[in-house]
Amino acid sequence: MRLGLDIGGTKIDAIVVDEDNRVVGRQLRLPTGFGAESVVASAVDAAERAAKQFGVTPHSFTSIGVGIPGAVDTLTGRVSHAVNLGVTELELGSALEHHLGAPVTVENDVKAAALGAYHLLDDRSLHSMAYLNLGTGLAAALILDGRLWRGSKGTAGEIGHIPVIPGGVLCSCGQRGCLETVASGSAVARQWPGHEDSPVSALFDAAAAGDARAVAVQRELVENVAVGIRILILTVDVDSIVIGGGVSSAGEPLLTAVRGVLERWGAESPFLAAQRLPERVTLVPPGSNVAAVGAALVGRIASTAMAR
Repeated sequence: MRLGLDIGGTKIDAIVVDEDNRVVGRQLRLPTGFGAESVVASAVDAAERAAKQFGVTPHSFTSIGVGIPGAVDTLTGRVSHAVNLGVTELELGSALEHHLGAPVTVENDVKAAALGAYHLLDDRSLHSMAYLNLGTGLAAALILDGRLWRGSKGTAGEIGHIPVIPGGVLCSCGQRGCLETVASGSAVARQWPGHEDSPVSALFDAAAAGDARAVAVQRELVENVAVGIRILILTVDVDSIVIGGGVSSAGEPLLTAVRGVLERWGAESPFLAAQRLPERVTLVPPGSNVAAVGAALVGRIASTAMAR
C-alpha cells in the first residue's frame, strides 16, 4: 500500500492506494497546524491514522508521497516559502522519514494534483494535459507523455503571475495585474467580501438570483479563467485542460460559463475557432481528491525510480 498526503493551508487529506493505484480504506481529513513543527506533527498524525485503518504502522507503507504548497526541492524534500502554512524553510521529507520509517517523496501540491487528475481521467488518448488549479491563487501544472514537465527552473505552468491588466492590483509576487489577481478564490473574496467559507459558491448563487454586482464579479472571473485557458493552449498546446481547486467547486455553471466565453472568442476569430478551445476544457472528476491521489502517485514514481 502507498500513502498520499495533501497538505493544505487548513487541512490534510490522506489517501491510501494499492499497487493498482486504486483507493482503499477511508479517506481522512484532519486539520493542518501552523508553523514547521505543527505541519510535521499534523502529517505524522495523518499517516498514523491512515495506517491504523489497516492495523499497521506507517513504516508498512511501500512509499509515502506528500503534496504541499510552496517551492519544493523534489530531490531533498525541502519546502520553502509555504507562507499559508507559516513555513519559511522545512526539511519535510527527512523529518517525515525519521518519524514514520518509510520512504517519503515531497512534491508541490499543484503538480501532485496534476498527476492525480491525469490518472483519474484514465484517457489513453491524452498525450498531454494541463491542470489549471483555481484555488486561493492560480497556477497550472503540465503533464507531457504521462510525466510532469517542470521546466528548467521548476516554474513551468506559473501562469498566475503573467500580468494581464497593466497597472492592476498588486500581486503577491510583486508585479501588478497578474492573472491570479482576477481569476482565483482570493480575487473573488476581494471583490465579493463577507462570504469567507465559500465565496465562489455565494457569488454564483447571487449571480443566478440576479444580483447585478455578483453578475459583474462573476463575469470578470469567468472571462479571466478563459484567458488562462487560452494562454495554456497557445503556449503548450496540450490535448486537454482540467480545472481543479476550490473555485472548481462551482461545478458545471463555471464550466458552462467558461466554455461560453471561449465559444464567443471562436466566433470572432477563425484562428481561435480552429483551436476548438471549448471541447478541450473539463473539470476534475466530481468527488475525487486529485491532490491526495497524485501525492500517492508521486511516492510510487519515486520508489520505482529508486528500485531501478
